[in-house]
Amino acid sequence: MNKIQSTPTTNCLSSFFRTFQHSFKIVGIAMMFLTIFALTSCKDSSTDANAITDVAAAVETLNNAIVDPNEELLKDITLPQLTYGHSSGVIQNQQEFMDQLLNGDFDFISVSTADQTIDVSGDTAIVRHILSIEGTNAGQPATIRIGIVLTFQKQGGNWRLLARQAYKL
Repeated sequence: MNKIQSTPTTNCLSSFFRTFQHSFKIVGIAMMFLTIFALTSCKDSSTDANAITDVAAAVETLNNAIVDPNEELLKDITLPQLTYGHSSGVIQNQQEFMDQLLNGDFDFISVSTADQTIDVSGDTAIVRHILSIEGTNAGQPATIRIGIVLTFQKQGGNWRLLARQAYKL
């Protein structure tokens, strides 16, 4: 029988390859966990972008409905549980909000927003902006600039206003 004798060189190479294989396994396992983490923790940015676009469109629809009020449109863009807070502290439900727009003394001529941010979490969206209003109050010209926080909820595929709070700037 021939015995292969180990030499310091073969021992060194063998040890190197065992260490290399062990290190490669550790790196492979770490890469697998990082990949799983990345896939499960990343948001679907296209879905978020679509939701943000849809919420922005709902805000625009609401603003248009305030300038040119229509009962059917106001019901479609708001939820029955609506709580609508004014900067004066007055709080209205859906019916009171609609009645004031349709029959109240204040007539909105134009509404514009600035510095709008939209955050979406599932079926809920929070919108913040500065609202500038030109109108008439009992026939007298009125200019208003207030901060607004809106809460929209997605129901039946549509974003509808659940809550609104205005605050003085």
